[in-house]
Amino acid sequence: MTEPLPHDVTGSGPVLLVVPGGAGHPMGLQPLTERLARHFTVVTYDPLGLAHGRLGLPVPDQCPAHWSDGAHRVLEAVLPPGERAFVFGTSSGGIAVLDLLARHPERLAGVVAHEPPCVTVLPDGAERRAELLGQFDGVGRPPAEGGSATPMGVFLAHVLHPFTAYVPSLRGAGPRLTLAAGADSRGQLLHRTAVFLADRLGGAFAEFPGGHLGTLDHPEDFACLLTGTFLSGTHTSA
Repeated sequence: MTEPLPHDVTGSGPVLLVVPGGAGHPMGLQPLTERLARHFTVVTYDPLGLAHGRLGLPVPDQCPAHWSDGAHRVLEAVLPPGERAFVFGTSSGGIAVLDLLARHPERLAGVVAHEPPCVTVLPDGAERRAELLGQFDGVGRPPAEGGSATPMGVFLAHVLHPFTAYVPSLRGAGPRLTLAAGADSRGQLLHRTAVFLADRLGGAFAEFPGGHLGTLDHPEDFACLLTGTFLSGTHTSA
């Protein structure tokens, strides 16, 4: 059996898999996961092992299927037989959990995807993606390999381009799926994308505290709303 990718576990209760954004490094998420651990067994997935000794090593270009395959392997390792998990992903992690729901729905009780940047789903998606990528062109990029490598360097070199080209394929996700966006993101591209995806995929839409980095800026309020979203019963009937 293939070994699951690196992950950390804290807390007790129903399993909640957390998929970080960026290059998947969970830096800064500890305040959020500590609060979630009051109600869940929180499993924080590190897709590239950047927080587990692999930062600085060569990384190939990524795709959402690689991350969702790894997430599924982690769930197979931690979930008791017959049980299903809650799953939360933000930014690039939000794209990964959409792919996980499309490909492995049988192990999922509920999914919240927070501001996934799969902007090509929009009617003007090609133009909006070009604008999004253009924000990072011409700027000094941190290194993706070697002793001075950073998670942002890995994200810009190997995650940003392929992930923003992703188009979710699932249909009729229904009450298992919630698309989320930050209240402070109203009027911005990723808020619009989340609203559009909720309608297209048949899921719910919810606003969460803060903006794109609400998980870091408002961990207490974010965890409270996320807990309520999963345990309210709306994600347990699918």
